[in-house]
Amino acid sequence: METLSLDIFVVPTVALTLVILMYIYFAKQVRNKKNYRNYIIGIALIAFSFNFIWELAQGPLYEGFEYDWQHISFCALASIADMLMVLILLFGFGLLYRNVFWIDDLTPKQILVLVTIGTIGAILGEIWHTSRGDWNYAGAMPIVPWVNVGLSPLLQFAVLPYLIFVIGKNYINKGNLEK
Repeated sequence: METLSLDIFVVPTVALTLVILMYIYFAKQVRNKKNYRNYIIGIALIAFSFNFIWELAQGPLYEGFEYDWQHISFCALASIADMLMVLILLFGFGLLYRNVFWIDDLTPKQILVLVTIGTIGAILGEIWHTSRGDWNYAGAMPIVPWVNVGLSPLLQFAVLPYLIFVIGKNYINKGNLEK
């Protein structure tokens, strides 16, 4: 990561707009607005936290990464974008299943589709960012054959959304939310 360009903010801006619109859409459908708001905030905080930890942990797998203010703040910015993508997954599947609380009844098929979409999204995102030179992999980064992307960022979006939603599901099942 050498410099930030304006167009690197386009995708997160579109993602933020989608998240806001879908949040409003589902807010009109739920009975308990406060619990719905807390649920979305909870998922968002879990998503940001998990992604921030992952971004910092995988940092040395990227060329020129150091644990300094510039790189840590870049990881925080990337984690916000990752959080927005997790919320788009949550809302997108909510639209598909006509229930924003769809994670309460996760099936193996849903998990497979979620992991597949996360994997494809990670591959496309990494190809876009590395081809633009937004970041480069260090020699320590394991590369996935055929798609030529780093294994760590691919696993990040294949695994983390599922883990985030499982924690969200447990939150719902503890009776903390009235749907």
